[in-house]
Amino acid sequence: MARPEKIRLGDLLVNEGLISSAILDTALTEQKKSGRRLGRVLVDSMLVTEEAIGKALARQLNVPFIDLKQSPVDPAALKLLPESPARRLRVMPLKVMADGLLVGMSDPGDLFAYDELARLTNKDIHVAVVTESDLLTAYDRHYRRTEEIGGYAKELEQSLKGGDDTLLEALNAEAGSLDAPVVRLIQTLFEDALQVRASDIHIEPQEKKLVIRFRIDGVLHVQTEAEPTVAQALSMRLKIISGLDISEKRLPQDGRFHLTIKGRPLDIRLSTLPTQHGESIVMRLLATDGGMLDLQRIGMPEAMLARYQSIISRPNGLVLVTGPTGSGKTTTLYASLNTLNKVDSKLITVEDPVEYRLPGVMQVQVNDKIDMSFSRALRSILRQDPDVVLIGEMRDAETAQIGLRAALTGHLVFSTLHTNDAASTPVRLIDMGAPRFMVATALQAVVAQRLVRQVCWHCGQPHTPTPHEMNWLESMGAAADTSGYTEGAGCQQCNHTGYRGRMAVYEMLEMTPALAQAANQPDPREFLTVARQAMAGRTLGHHALALARSGKTSLAEAAKVSNQGDE
Repeated sequence: MARPEKIRLGDLLVNEGLISSAILDTALTEQKKSGRRLGRVLVDSMLVTEEAIGKALARQLNVPFIDLKQSPVDPAALKLLPESPARRLRVMPLKVMADGLLVGMSDPGDLFAYDELARLTNKDIHVAVVTESDLLTAYDRHYRRTEEIGGYAKELEQSLKGGDDTLLEALNAEAGSLDAPVVRLIQTLFEDALQVRASDIHIEPQEKKLVIRFRIDGVLHVQTEAEPTVAQALSMRLKIISGLDISEKRLPQDGRFHLTIKGRPLDIRLSTLPTQHGESIVMRLLATDGGMLDLQRIGMPEAMLARYQSIISRPNGLVLVTGPTGSGKTTTLYASLNTLNKVDSKLITVEDPVEYRLPGVMQVQVNDKIDMSFSRALRSILRQDPDVVLIGEMRDAETAQIGLRAALTGHLVFSTLHTNDAASTPVRLIDMGAPRFMVATALQAVVAQRLVRQVCWHCGQPHTPTPHEMNWLESMGAAADTSGYTEGAGCQQCNHTGYRGRMAVYEMLEMTPALAQAANQPDPREFLTVARQAMAGRTLGHHALALARSGKTSLAEAAKVSNQGDE
């Protein structure tokens, strides 16, 4: 492609009829005052859109305009141009072509950038026009900020050569500086974690290095590696902002702090664990904007959702949500509370810890250090005249009995248990020491759930079941039709995993008179038989299979959920 010409943007927009000469004169005056680029002045003043400017530039140069939000990026192109020069030159490598490299530029008239690109890549450069905001988003999405994070880690390492005394002095000196390496490293880690939808950040010191990993869609991925001294600096800085004791390195500590990352509020739950090579730190990222705290959006099947909404509209009774840690139980419970959170009702929770802040709900934090246990908090809560009570977890017989008693005396009670499926949950409650008659009378429903990874919508493709998957389909009575299944090939959008995001898989056992009668019998096998008959065709496995048939998840993920439920 021929070297582009320098473009006078103002004249182009006037000639295109997008702005008037008077508006251009006003914008040029503002440009001189502020030092901003003309296009940014016009966009910020809402006189013209970025897209309109981009399309006008593309027409003038006879080059394509590309929407980066919808357009894939060639991994080979990313390897040709690293993150640092791409950001510096304000370009995005898009595709390696037979006769050169296609790049996206928000300012295609930048002749220096054009010449520098040709020199760096040793390729003929083909230009497409993109918007500046799309460009900035694309950097974070495709480059993952790994290079930037690694740079801050090296900078921090250099500033800490001098042992623990130097480390503490440096951290104290940097505490108020936003430009300090440790501050920038932590900020960038959180920005990258949010960008890739990570639920947890793991900071793991090893003998000769520090490994930082992100948990994305339930799977851990290495983000970066650094020198061991960086682990000490991160640990001390994170303890400071969490209000923890920086001198205590022998005992585990738990803390919490709040951050706003790119305008999005986050609560960070932090846990430290002393290990042979230093303190391991895990941080759980909790969005406080309530994005999924809506029953209509949590993924419950339509017919089940209708029954569940009917059950939780009752004035009293016990509703249990079960599943392993990290299966989405808290989201289901909080979405239920959001539905019931009205001006004429009083809702109180007792949790360990309080994961989300719910406006209008009184939330109580368990604190074992001062003997503020679930059971003790629950007794006090019931004297506060609540309509709805959430017990974070039924950990022991005392808590279970208090919760059941509350459900029998006019309160709607929600709680959780760690069981594999809905059918075995009432039996587990009785095994904990809860009286059979109370379980049979108070329990209204049990919801069991898991999370499965969603097939990436950018790279999903038809999938033929493997022999192992065929065995599972046969066990589900679904081997006759093997069409319609999908699997992700792996792309830049999903970090080459084939999956992007997670969704919930549900089953629900609604207590009926027949089930209540079976729960009252001394032999638990009788209840399990009746319960599994009642749930025939509506188990976790069946919901997972339906999601796989619709292309939302893979057969591998669906089979995994079914096997977990059968354990």
